[in-house]
Amino acid sequence: MSSRESVTERSSLPTPFFKGKKSMAKYFKTNRETAVKAAMSEKPLIFKYHGWLGIGLICFVEFCLLIQHHVSFAYKVSIWTTPLCWLGYVMFLDAVIFKLKGNSLLCNRRREFYIQIPLSIAFWLLFEFYNLHLANWEYQGLPKNKIELCLGMGLAFGMIMPGMFQTTELIETLRLFERFRISSLHVSNRVIYTSIVLGFFFIMAPLLISRDYAQYLFGLVWTGYVMIFEPIVYSSKGNSLLRDLEEGRLSRILSLFIAGYICGFLWEFWNYWAVSKWVYTAPFMKDVKIFEMPIAGFLGFGPFAWEYFCFYHLCKLVRQAPQINQ
Repeated sequence: MSSRESVTERSSLPTPFFKGKKSMAKYFKTNRETAVKAAMSEKPLIFKYHGWLGIGLICFVEFCLLIQHHVSFAYKVSIWTTPLCWLGYVMFLDAVIFKLKGNSLLCNRRREFYIQIPLSIAFWLLFEFYNLHLANWEYQGLPKNKIELCLGMGLAFGMIMPGMFQTTELIETLRLFERFRISSLHVSNRVIYTSIVLGFFFIMAPLLISRDYAQYLFGLVWTGYVMIFEPIVYSSKGNSLLRDLEEGRLSRILSLFIAGYICGFLWEFWNYWAVSKWVYTAPFMKDVKIFEMPIAGFLGFGPFAWEYFCFYHLCKLVRQAPQINQ
């Protein structure tokens, strides 16, 4: 196995959780340095040009934000702040990942990237459907031209999945949580059926009660689909987080969880300054915010990343099913 491949391989040795802040900090520093050294021990890999384009795109959009009140073209660009900055982030992150391990989504798995875009849009539209009833957020300053509106929303929604998955891949490449392990979890039929039934209750309850009460229940939507999709993927021998728990591995689960919050912070940061933006109308903790997002809502970004992961791998199983039957 080459040193580039070894950057992302999982450790098979069970390691207990760390005791004390010093040992925790020492572990992260040592593990990160080991990952980077392993990645660079062979011939140095180049930083792909699309990474520079991504940085340039973000800087260009931020500059347009500064001069939007003086230049009409800059104002038009500022309407697209969030989707353009997020596209730049995806391009930049992909180049970083390729630089570290010689393999990335845009360079080596482009077909996977193209599949993720429509799936990302479709899954987000499901949450928009819930919001029609729960009314937890609304959009302001949207383009009046319907074609421009569809393109902007398509780009914004389509980059959700690639952005979260690439952030997760970077965290895994740096092996920040590689040795975080627990005792193996026994996944019984009772666990599977209970999770599915409870998940079904979570996703249906907000739709079946009046808006006055339903608007407080969006947290159920952020977690309910994980509880349904994940047992199905596990039972179908797919790429499953439950199987990670069964084998005592926490690396991917924690990487996705942290990636959700990193992406959530960046989304809210760019949205805060954008001309075309979303604002939250959730009825709780309105004064305690991270940019426009109430802190209670921000807590949902971690499970949100799990949901996208489970949805994606469920769709992969569905796509592979006809091939298996042939």
